[in-house]
Amino acid sequence: MKTRNFNKIIALIVAVIMAMSLLSGCGAKKSKSEDDNTVTVYMWSSALYNGYAQYIQSQLPDVDIQFVVGNNDLDFYNFLKENGSLPDIITCRRFSLHDSAELKDQLLDLSSTDASGAVYASYLDNFTNADGTVNWLPLCGEVDGLILNRKLFEQYNIPIPTDYESLVSACQAFEKVGIRGFVADFEYDYTCMEVLQGLSISEINSMEGRSWRRNYEDPTDSSVTGLDDKIWPKAFETMEKFIKDVNLRPEDLEKNYTPVINMFTEGKAAIIRAVGMNVVEFQKMGVDAVFSPYFGQNGEQWLLTYPQFQVALNADLENNKTHHDNAMDVLNVMLSDEAQNVLSQGGDVIAYSRNVDLELSPYLNNLKPFIDKNHLYIRIASNDFFAASKEVVSKMIKGEYNAEQAYKAFDKMLTKPKDKDNKIVLSLDKGYSNVFHKEGGNESYSAMANTLRGHYGSDVLIATANSFTGSVLKTDYTAALAANMIMPNPLEAWKSEMTGAQLKKTIKAYVEGIDGGLTPFNRGSLPIVSGISIEVKESKGSYTLVKVLKDGREIQDEDTFNVTCLNVPANMTSLLEDTSFVFQHEELRVKQEWTEYVLGGGTMAEPENYITLK
Repeated sequence: MKTRNFNKIIALIVAVIMAMSLLSGCGAKKSKSEDDNTVTVYMWSSALYNGYAQYIQSQLPDVDIQFVVGNNDLDFYNFLKENGSLPDIITCRRFSLHDSAELKDQLLDLSSTDASGAVYASYLDNFTNADGTVNWLPLCGEVDGLILNRKLFEQYNIPIPTDYESLVSACQAFEKVGIRGFVADFEYDYTCMEVLQGLSISEINSMEGRSWRRNYEDPTDSSVTGLDDKIWPKAFETMEKFIKDVNLRPEDLEKNYTPVINMFTEGKAAIIRAVGMNVVEFQKMGVDAVFSPYFGQNGEQWLLTYPQFQVALNADLENNKTHHDNAMDVLNVMLSDEAQNVLSQGGDVIAYSRNVDLELSPYLNNLKPFIDKNHLYIRIASNDFFAASKEVVSKMIKGEYNAEQAYKAFDKMLTKPKDKDNKIVLSLDKGYSNVFHKEGGNESYSAMANTLRGHYGSDVLIATANSFTGSVLKTDYTAALAANMIMPNPLEAWKSEMTGAQLKKTIKAYVEGIDGGLTPFNRGSLPIVSGISIEVKESKGSYTLVKVLKDGREIQDEDTFNVTCLNVPANMTSLLEDTSFVFQHEELRVKQEWTEYVLGGGTMAEPENYITLK
């Protein structure tokens, strides 16, 4: 009798432990096949997450794709590689072969693929390694140049510039009537870099210039390449002359995008540096804007371009044929004519591939002769070039550097040893998968959400699936690497006291979609919740919220919760406009809040099973 009673007690204890495990969200078994069969694609921006990513998934309904908003920085992927967590497919916009050196041996050679063969040779040359391999392929390109307010030119009877001399004459004529001839958002490193290169494309793209660039970009060469002593001294002389000719001033360094755009639309500036997209936007606003190339000192005209992003594949895909084939299918869709047209809805980008037909907006028809003549230059865009351009061009505009001093300072910044921040601010002894599982969800994202819920002091936290940048790794993090765990776009937090009915309505908006919001388009794009669990029904690519549970019990309409919502502002519009809710906007963006939490000694919470997908 005692033995039977004892066995009953043991059985009861086991049952209680199992129940507690399920309620705590740590009991569901993860499917290894889900990890092995899911193709992970890291996007450089959340702007690609909905329309572009959604199109890719729609073309491959039988392939599980985990889209992640990573970082627009190859250092981020070097870190993932070092920790054995490099995704299957990488995209990056701030890119150069120079910065990709550490990744080269971990990336597939795409030189023999149809996709590589379709890229025009003049562009593919910028992505070909010295050994003939090709790891990165470009998608459609932005065009960068000068934008003129034609109405102002007509109003003051000033000829539209056709070369450098007439550009300078126009700027000086406008200055005499109290209108800035040329302004640009020199607060940004990319503007400093593009104006510096744009004015000297003829020289940089010469035979000597291309030879120097190959040496600089070569990822197989471990030596440090600085500026050459032929083309680059001339480039800085041209920049110095331009600063004087168009009367750039120290206060221009404080101008960011918005004031420059406002000066242009309000008729206070006749010419700005911008991209093709801006021309289309201005025309739709009723501003008669016209795109102009950069004018060289030798009379040549060029368009500066850069891809929407570059894409590469992990070489480990070769270890699994099915996984490799699925990833190649994803790549081919990404590079397809239809997908690139999704990126080019405004008709403001150009094609780098003969397989892609992109129709330019009528407002940009004047670019066709440059495209036909191949007067298109892809910018040098290493991290060093961004940083050095900002530093040196700013000092030239302030009058602190002449051309010779600028050249020497720029060269020194390229060749000096790099200072690395090696101070560890977060050490994790556990790592988690960032692949979505039907039973439980995304472990990595759950750990992040649970940590932030505790930090914000909320009962419940709801986050879009693109809030976090991938795996929580068993490794050490510096402050910069820890900050990179949050998506690079403006993720923000809103707090609200909600009833159970309001909470269910909010989660429904995150799960099923809402006008102006982010509508999940595959399993991996479903939201992350913390402090509660949800049941979701999947049917033909759409999702329906079935239950919301707290501690294993369905929440009731009259329950009350302190809720934090993470989202980008554009996707919160509908919820914020709903007068039945009262949201308090947190002052700091989530990335900054998270960074301060980590720097303050914050630790990582454990993940939970927060979702069941049926």
